[in-house]
Amino acid sequence: MKITQVIENVFKKYLPSPFTIAILLTLTTLILALIFTKPIDVSIGAYSLDVLKFWENGIWSNGLLVFAYQMMLILVLGHVLVLSKPVSNLILRVTKYCTNTANSAAIVSCTTMLVAFFNWGLGLIFGALLARKVAEHAQKNNIKLNYPIIGAAGYVGLMVWHGGISGSAPIKINESGHVKSIMQSVSSEGILSKIPNVIDYSQTVLSWWNLLIFVVVVIAITTTFYLLGKKAIPTTINLPEYRLNNKEEVNTQAEKLDSSKILAFIFGALILVAFSYRYWGDIQQLKMTPNLINFFMLGLGIILHGSFKKFTNAVGESISDVSGILIQFPLYFGIMGIMKSTGMVTLISDFFVSVSTATTLPIFTFFSAGLVNIFVPSGGGQWVVQGPIVVESALQLGVPLPKAIMALAYGDQVTNMLQPFWALPLLGITKLKAKEILPYTLIAMVVGSAVYLLGLLLF
Repeated sequence: MKITQVIENVFKKYLPSPFTIAILLTLTTLILALIFTKPIDVSIGAYSLDVLKFWENGIWSNGLLVFAYQMMLILVLGHVLVLSKPVSNLILRVTKYCTNTANSAAIVSCTTMLVAFFNWGLGLIFGALLARKVAEHAQKNNIKLNYPIIGAAGYVGLMVWHGGISGSAPIKINESGHVKSIMQSVSSEGILSKIPNVIDYSQTVLSWWNLLIFVVVVIAITTTFYLLGKKAIPTTINLPEYRLNNKEEVNTQAEKLDSSKILAFIFGALILVAFSYRYWGDIQQLKMTPNLINFFMLGLGIILHGSFKKFTNAVGESISDVSGILIQFPLYFGIMGIMKSTGMVTLISDFFVSVSTATTLPIFTFFSAGLVNIFVPSGGGQWVVQGPIVVESALQLGVPLPKAIMALAYGDQVTNMLQPFWALPLLGITKLKAKEILPYTLIAMVVGSAVYLLGLLLF
């Protein structure tokens, strides 16, 4: 497909690394702040120093640094769960039902989206490993298969994650006082008084309208991949076996402790008991927070791996995926520091209000979030930068905050099918190239966008 080749060439030639983009966005924000927010009675030199101070304060914001670590753990622990033996065995069982490209693509896309709705890190690696194992199964049993379609199907979980349980925006607004904290020094007292202390999952992720949109997306994307698979031409597959679990060697007394199944089970169970005691009331009230999800996955991960050795090995294998988040998030926090302290959030929000109505704001938010995601591939980073603008605009126009924030989530997640950053772990596992899966992920993006836009208009 020529259009996908053009897009891939544009990304390769003109789109720098995400870290470089974060630096360019920082410099752009600094310049815009000096141009549009400098007080008349302050010199350019003095104000430049003030803006740099706002930037530095944002980088080291304690609350935002906690947020970054929470997001990193969600990805790492989700990856760790996929590498456990029970999940690995589940993946191998699923591959037995993959007998041709059509049903394989449908199975991989559907199960990946269901898993990603629970945890995006889990869905990302689950989809990648499932696609790889389906290809190996086809190779072993001489089944003719179009591998790029299967690889693309394993990536579509990133198109539903932000509207799911581990979505950055929904999970943070579920924390007590979070929305008000990011709007301090941004909004007027009148606007701040309209901000609820908590926006729980009953209004966002687990609302009837979001669940309905999710179900329709799953059906539409699964059907799309099935139809794509029906017309697909088989490709050559030549893959070595991908080892999901490595055997442990136990030689010393210390290594016996590292490999002790009993000790791992006791400690994992202890975590889950503490989890139940601390968070059961929150679960009943649908107050899902990053700490709740991470604490549960920590205990479950240790139990499923069966030893501290296997668990830490899985953590070591997973940790490379968070390098981008680790170094990029502070730069986005700095951008947010500038935008908040200089009043740029209000200026941008006023612009959106001037060109929008209560009906069109969620649509504008969807498209703007999709565009921003190309340059800010982290959903958490995007929430930090764009979230206050969306909240301010929604409150000024009377748009329900849950709807406006979910519009941001939908727009952010759907262009992951175009943005190759989060596809890197999948490409590494499947040994496919971006240009091979891009034609099919673009089709998924168009289908998904149609569903999300229709949902925003109807609900």
